[in-house]
Formats: sequence, C-alpha cells, structure tokens
Amino acid sequence: MQLPPSAHIHMIAICGTAMGSLAGMLCERGYRITGSDTHVYPPMSTLLENLGVEIREGFAADHLGSPDLVVVGNAVSRGNPEVEATLSRRLPYMSLPEVLRDFFIRDKRSVVATGTHGKTTTTALIAHLLTQGQLDPSFMVAGIPRNFPRSYHLGTGEFFAIEGDEYDSAFFAKFAKFFFYLPEILIINNIEFDHADIYEDLDEIKKAFRQLINLVPQNGLLLANSEDPVLAELLPASFAPVQTFGLAEGAYWRASEMNFTPEGVSFSLRCQEERIADFSLPMSGTYNVRNALAAIAVGLHVGLTPKQLCEGLRTFQGVKRRQEIVGQVGGITLIDDFAHHPTA
Repeated sequence: MQLPPSAHIHMIAICGTAMGSLAGMLCERGYRITGSDTHVYPPMSTLLENLGVEIREGFAADHLGSPDLVVVGNAVSRGNPEVEATLSRRLPYMSLPEVLRDFFIRDKRSVVATGTHGKTTTTALIAHLLTQGQLDPSFMVAGIPRNFPRSYHLGTGEFFAIEGDEYDSAFFAKFAKFFFYLPEILIINNIEFDHADIYEDLDEIKKAFRQLINLVPQNGLLLANSEDPVLAELLPASFAPVQTFGLAEGAYWRASEMNFTPEGVSFSLRCQEERIADFSLPMSGTYNVRNALAAIAVGLHVGLTPKQLCEGLRTFQGVKRRQEIVGQVGGITLIDDFAHHPTA
C-alpha cells in the first residue's frame, strides 16, 4: 500500500508494546499518527506523546477522523466502535504485521527470530551484533533492549531483525504474525505448546511452524536448535539450507568448553567441530548460550568476523525483564524475569 508522507494513520489499541513501537516507526517516516486505547498511562503514553501522537482514551467512532489507513491491534475484536465505524465507512485497514511487512520489511533482508522461548533476547542480540559490526540494521524487539534507547530502530543498512510471534494477527487475520515477515534468515529456537487460546494442541503449533519454514527462500537460511525433537520433525519442510546450533555433538554450530561464573558464561564456538573462536557472554544459563549461538551464526552468515562478534557478545546488556538484576539486598540478588510460560 502506498501512502503519501503526510498521510493520516489511526491505530486502534495503540498502547501495546508492539503497536507503540510501530507508531514510533511510522512517525519517523513522516506520517501523522493518532490512536486510541483503554489503558493510557506511562511509560507508553509519555513515549507516544513525545512523538507527537494524539491519543484518545477509550474507543469511539469519532476518534477515527478521516484516516488514510486504520491499523487494528490484535486484541481488538468486532463490536469495538472504531472497528465497526472502519468497516461501515469502508476505510482501508491492516493488521500490525501487514504494516510492518509493507512499510518496513519488504525492501530489507529480513532476519526473523522465532520459537517458544528466547526470541526477544535473540532478536535484541542480533540487532546489537549487526550494529556493533557497523551494518546499521533496522530492528523491532518485543521488549526493551538495554543496549538501545528504545525497542525499534530504522537503520540505513540492508537488514531488518524482528521477533516472529506465532500469536494471531488480527480478528480478520486469524493466523500467526510471523507469516508476514518475509524471512530470508529464519531462527527457530524451540517449539512447545503455547497460546492455548489460539492453538488447540501442539500439532497446530507444529503446523504453523512447518508453514513458516516453507516460506524461507532457497537462497535464504534456516537456523534450528539441534536439541529440540519437535523442531527436528519439521526440518525436512525446508527448501533453504539448514544449519543447526546447540550444545551437543553433531550440531553445525556448537558451544563447547562452557564455563559458568557469576558474571556470565564463556565458551568455544565450533563449526562442524572446527574451533572458530572463544566467546564471553555476560548472561547466565544454557538457554542464553543457544540464543547466542543463533545470533553469532547470523553474524557470520552476513559477513561479520569472529573478532567483531566476540566484542559484540561481550558488550551485550540483555533485555529488561529477561533475567534482569533489579538489586542486591542483604546478600540476596533480586532478578526480574518475564516468565511467560511454565518451562521458561
């Protein structure tokens, strides 16, 4: 969809994390943005107001004005006064992932991080590594990456790193957001049953990921966790080359000789068992080692050197609410973590 730079875009349910980030990206492109939501409070309300976004509390048909496009949040359903007015007036409307694809991703090389766990951290780490490597990527992270002032960036480089969520897109697009993101490089960290309000069982989740794998072009790349048995079933669906990553022997990219300390973890990177370089990650846990392996593999694939990636990994500060150390009192360390899933 082509819109003039001064076009008016109205966003229904603008105060969600992803919708707020999209609003900021659209503002940077010069569009006039208005929005509405039922929960308008800081920090999102402050962020949007600082961008010049006009926000209305609650939902009402007269909030729309005369927009050139309406963006409908995925939590919005039929019966919403603004949705009903949009349909009655035959206004153009799109879901958030459609806007991301058509306005920002289509002209870039898309790097999509997916999976039940780790996709936010992996996306933030990819964005950091490519930035440290002077590639100035665009990115959108569903969290607050501590290396950046905000959760999105529109760069001058050719890459766009984005978190691919399997949750549905909108009431009129009841399928996963990640189908819209045109993955050239696809990372799948793991697959478990999740989003029971959308998917009936694990088989439905597997079907969505199998379809996603089938979207990666032959000149693309699929990076897959070598230790996930569910994911292993789906890899034959790929027409793109597949490289696995993990901690066990047999992975294409493998972390060996791991050493965990209170400051994080160090490990050696091996490619088909050939030692490449030693890395230090200032984060804890084997999950984060796997996240790092995927991000390093992306960096090497796009031409960064092991030295650049070592420095980038060493300076990664993580994402807020992902193993975030809040403070230490009386010898006790308080950690805030999103913990969105029973196995997270």
